[in-house]
Amino acid sequence: MANRVAVTGGSGKLGRAVVRDLVEHGWDVVNLDRVPSPDALAPFTKVDLTDYGQAVEALTRIDDRYDGVDALVHLAAIPAPGLQANAATFRNNMLTTFNVFQAARLAGITNVVWASSETVLGLPFETPPPYLPVDEEYAARPESTYSLVKHLEETMVAELCRWIPELKATGLRFSNVMYPEDYAAFPAFDDDPELRRWNLWSYIDARDGAQAVRFGLEREGTGREVFVIASPDTVMTTPTMELVERYYPELELRRPIEGHETLLSIEKARRILGYNPSHSWRNHV
Repeated sequence: MANRVAVTGGSGKLGRAVVRDLVEHGWDVVNLDRVPSPDALAPFTKVDLTDYGQAVEALTRIDDRYDGVDALVHLAAIPAPGLQANAATFRNNMLTTFNVFQAARLAGITNVVWASSETVLGLPFETPPPYLPVDEEYAARPESTYSLVKHLEETMVAELCRWIPELKATGLRFSNVMYPEDYAAFPAFDDDPELRRWNLWSYIDARDGAQAVRFGLEREGTGREVFVIASPDTVMTTPTMELVERYYPELELRRPIEGHETLLSIEKARRILGYNPSHSWRNHV
């Protein structure tokens, strides 16, 4: 029997791609969200995860729908800064993640992948990063309430892993999620590179983001690990070093940058997860 995985936020932009990828790779998926997915690839249960009781029930048993869950992918959140008031963003996202991890603990789920964010790296980089390409090695630099919550979630999960030695929690610092239909707008970014400087001209194809989630579920070992997850190229046709020389000429370069290579380092994800992104906007425009 296939392993059952609950995907919170499975109706969202990244969530739909994650559900599709997991179903295609043999997982028994249940989608936990406030709204159904238009794709309808997995059974859907409407859940308000700010309610701890609903979170517990969703990860243990929903009547005759399913009985127990083997793994958890937590994507549910207000997905970006500014969409709601700061206090509402903090309450929803922090409480949801706390409730989900606590419910998973009660349910005995020890394999969790959750969505962190590129924003913890210091976006929108009004204060430049310490070096390029940016990676997981320097301390978080949250610059918004949304990013602050992501940082607090990463900190909370580290402590939960200390409390629960058998817990494996994989945090994925996703870049800006894109679908093929979004790519028609990319060539115009060259007219004004400032439009995308806020995240160092990076993005993540939703299909490659989904691959990273699956590899996170398959990761060996225990404890918390966080990974930057981006596409291997930028959104620009301008070579990356030209952008660096124009906008960040004083920054230390940790290694050579070639062609249109991303400035969000995915080396750790490649090395530990086997992450191998294969989708580029350049194949769609």
